[in-house]
Order: sequence, then C-alpha cells, then structure tokens
Amino acid sequence: MAIFDVFNGDADGICALQQLRLSEPADTVLVTGVKRDISLLKRVDAAAGDHVNALDISLDKNREPLLELLERGVSVRYFDHHYPGEIPEHPQFDVHIETLPDKGTSLLVDDFLDGAQRLWAVVGTYGDNFDDSARRAAEPLQLSDDVLAQLRELGILINYNGYGAAVADLHVPPDELFRRISPYADPMDFIRGDDTFKLLRDGYTEDMTNARAARPELETERHSVVILPAEKWARRVSGVYANDLAQAAPGRAHAMLTRLDDGGFVVSVRAPLERPEGADALCRQFATGGGRKAAAGINNLPDAELDNFVKAFSEAF
Repeated sequence: MAIFDVFNGDADGICALQQLRLSEPADTVLVTGVKRDISLLKRVDAAAGDHVNALDISLDKNREPLLELLERGVSVRYFDHHYPGEIPEHPQFDVHIETLPDKGTSLLVDDFLDGAQRLWAVVGTYGDNFDDSARRAAEPLQLSDDVLAQLRELGILINYNGYGAAVADLHVPPDELFRRISPYADPMDFIRGDDTFKLLRDGYTEDMTNARAARPELETERHSVVILPAEKWARRVSGVYANDLAQAAPGRAHAMLTRLDDGGFVVSVRAPLERPEGADALCRQFATGGGRKAAAGINNLPDAELDNFVKAFSEAF
C-alpha cells in the first residue's frame, strides 16, 4: 500500500502534516506546491488499496479528483478549514472539516491527535494569522513569552516561504522544507539547529522592507488596497505583508494585489480581525478566487476586473 501526503505548502499545511507524521511515522509520497496551488489531488497517482491524507486544501477545488480516487478504491482522510461545498459521503472517506473563522487545519489535526504534537499546532496556527487561537492552544504548555514569540516567528516564516507564482520564487520548495522540519519534534530545536530558519528570516526581513515602501492605492478607516510590482520579492511577501497589516489595523479590511508578469494580479484579502468573515465570499465572485472566511485570494484577477474588484471589496467590508 502506498501512502500519499497531499498538503498546502504554507505553514498550516506543513505543520498539520508534521503533527500527523510525528504521531504516525510512515514513508510517504509528498504532493504539494506553492500556497495557492491547491488543486493537488489531480496529481495523485494512487491505486486501489492506497491511502491519501489531504491537508489544508479546499475540497471544493478538489472535488472531481477526490471522487475519482474514492471510486478507484483509494481511502482518503481529509483535514481542512476552507469552504468545502457539498461534502460527499463514502465508506472510505474520513472527513475532518470545519470552517470556523479562527481555526485552521493545524488545530483540526491537533484535535484529532488529542494535542499530542501541540507545539507544531501552535506554530501552524500562528503562521495562518490566528494569533489569539495560537495563544489559547499554547496555554496548557505554559510556555514563556520568549518561546511563544519564537514559535510565532517560525510560523510566519514558514508561511512566508509558501507564497509565490511558482516554486522557483520560493527560498525552499515546500516538500523540501517539510523534509528539513520533519526530524524535529520540538520546533525550538529546528530554530536553533537548522540553517533554514536564518535563511527564511533574512529573506523575510529584506522582502518586508521592500513591501513597506509601497504606498496604499486606497486607505480609509475600513479599507486598504496596496498594489505591489511584478517582482519575486513581492510575490513572496504579499500574503504575510497582508497579515502584518491586518494585525496592525484589526478594524480594517486589507487587499494586497501583486502584478503578474503577463498582466493581471494575484490578490490576497484579509477580513478585519475584529470581524473575520466575508473574505471567501468576496473572492469567490471572481473566476480564480477562493479561501476561507478570514483570509482568501484570487489567483489571477484580470486588469479589466480591477475596478470591479475594488468596488466589491469596498462593499463587502
């Protein structure tokens, strides 16, 4: 029997899988990509009797290949917090999906494992910009403020590494990043013992410096729209910069648009942290949009749709 681990290449997907593999060691086939590459099940070449774990990828965006895998005799276990659409029923389909605005896939796996690998759940939850949820999850661990700050930074850096139009934009391919993380049951040992942490920290610092020099196209008490250029650094930093702005102004909705080389924009939307709902509904109005209630995106917004997007964004929040 072959086992396939199919996971989002961001912090929530990687940390969810890290928890699962620490508790269930296995030699598996890794299937992942950049954060926005979520239609991953179509890349799984599984046969009857094989098993697939899907983590932090929208069921709605993977429905067809999921049904094909189940009909082929493949068992599938699914952990996710994005909009799923109608959830199919099948004897070989084990579903763990919740769409609460403050609970990511790392916490769903943490529930499944009864907190056995809680430290990595905290890292993934910080990485997905759920700071309050991460602090609550960490309370039983009685960690110092300094350790919590380092776990938060690690989560942000892993998440930062997932953004890009292609794997070539990233500092470390997500499957390789998971392999580097996988030996460490304690995230603090990874921070202290692996050069990857410094690599990501240095890249993040430089890219964020560039991003903070960009002036908003629109800024009101309730809305902010920032447009970044068609550069690798901008593609890498767009999502985490949107998270950073959201934390700094929790009453404001944020839209981060990064120009694409061939025209159009990649869009990251953050609902106000004080009202973390509506981002997914907004982005699903556009052809390549999707996500979750608090944070969502559009993979390719045509130039001609820019004004329509800004209008819909302003009305949504």
